[in-house]
Amino acid sequence: MKIVTLLLVFLCYFFNQDFVSAQLKVGFYSSSCPKAETIVKNVVKEKFKSDHSITGALLRLHFHDCGVRGCDASILIDSDPTNNQTSEKDSNPNFTVRGYELIDEIKEKLEVNCPSTVSCADIITLATRDVVSLAGGPKYTIPTGRRDGLVSNASEVDLPGPNRSVSEILAFFKTLGLNKNDMVTLLGAHTVGIAHCFFFQFRVSNFRGTGKPDPTMDPELVTKLFKLCNTSTPPTTLDDVPTTFLDQNTSFVVDNQFYKQILLKKGVLKIDQELALDKLSAPIVSRFAANGNAFRQSFAKAMVKMGSINVLVGDDGEIRKNCRVFNK
Repeated sequence: MKIVTLLLVFLCYFFNQDFVSAQLKVGFYSSSCPKAETIVKNVVKEKFKSDHSITGALLRLHFHDCGVRGCDASILIDSDPTNNQTSEKDSNPNFTVRGYELIDEIKEKLEVNCPSTVSCADIITLATRDVVSLAGGPKYTIPTGRRDGLVSNASEVDLPGPNRSVSEILAFFKTLGLNKNDMVTLLGAHTVGIAHCFFFQFRVSNFRGTGKPDPTMDPELVTKLFKLCNTSTPPTTLDDVPTTFLDQNTSFVVDNQFYKQILLKKGVLKIDQELALDKLSAPIVSRFAANGNAFRQSFAKAMVKMGSINVLVGDDGEIRKNCRVFNK
């Protein structure tokens, strides 16, 4: 009897998720705010002209939002010290997440054109879609109609770090309704990402306490990253910490070069290199490395799928006037 009950609960959950996702639709704002997507695209385009690194920033912001409570813009909420409330953005996993100011700029313009209409959750999703296209990635349509969440707690953020194993990362993705192919595809977003030294320094100097570098990393890359991270002046702020591109080749382009790099033992993060070594993910890595179009198609599908995780629609949640605070 218990097994039957658990099965029913499981099926109801996933059928409900499909029902909620189905309420999103392409062109949701065509009547209520016809210029919405154009406004988002124009602001993102201007930012991209001066800062190509915004692509990686928005991709990370989007994933870190959807990976906690779902795609509800809960990551955008500022902490409230007066109520001792620490929000998601101030949790350790989100310490280096950025792109908040760009979302603010888009929201301000949208509030002038159509007040209290376009959700912050949709802004994140649309802005990410647009910047992927600007960076040479696939162009894809994405449904909108998300609403903004009413909760943001740092204690709920339990995103897996880059030193976890492939099987551990996959287990987390499965809790979001994503599969193995989605995982390998979405980690391909590292093709435009950067990493601070504290995320990988142990791999180039004292891997697993051996006093030697990680043997799975290309020796030339080890030398390069060792020099980068071992500066004579210790960093005092996050801005002082050296960073490197996760894709050492086409660092600002959304393409399949990331997969080619990790096949050459040039993965910077531990999880990146293990994608090419673990039998769970290696065949997919090889397929994407050999076929750029296969990656592009898979990336577009995975982004749409990720953007539908636990979304709020209808009368749930709210449409924030300021993405950083809940409506009063």
